[in-house]
Amino acid sequence: MPVRDDLPPDVTTALAEYRTITSLPIQWGDMDAFGHVNNVVYIRWFESARIDLLASWPSDVTMDGSGIGPILASIKCDYKQQLHHPDTVHIGSRAGQMGRSSVDLEHAVYSERHGKIAATGTSVMVVFDYAANRPVRIPDNLRQQLVGNSG
Repeated sequence: MPVRDDLPPDVTTALAEYRTITSLPIQWGDMDAFGHVNNVVYIRWFESARIDLLASWPSDVTMDGSGIGPILASIKCDYKQQLHHPDTVHIGSRAGQMGRSSVDLEHAVYSERHGKIAATGTSVMVVFDYAANRPVRIPDNLRQQLVGNSG
């Protein structure tokens, strides 16, 4: 995966071990009554980053809703730093531990304003046969890419 040349050097350094980096501005509406970014927003960021990561691996697992596709089995987020508007976050994503039909997708949220990782998390993605309504083994072409690009 080519390194993005549009990122500040500190972002590139902090997220060097991640396959993809998704950059998003913090919106005013992302904040809650306590004046910081609401916890659910991080989960949405992980979703956007997960889609970018999956798109970086050409395979038989598609996002078109038919046949074999990804389905989210679980998601976890560890909050390390409160975030506020204005700021830009960069979410690094990579493959982690892999099972027969699932893979852990690891995420790190880097805050430009704070110059550090503000949250980390894991999305467990299962390869799912939507026609049969059941998990299936990760296809070999995707498995090889996951092994070659895990954290």
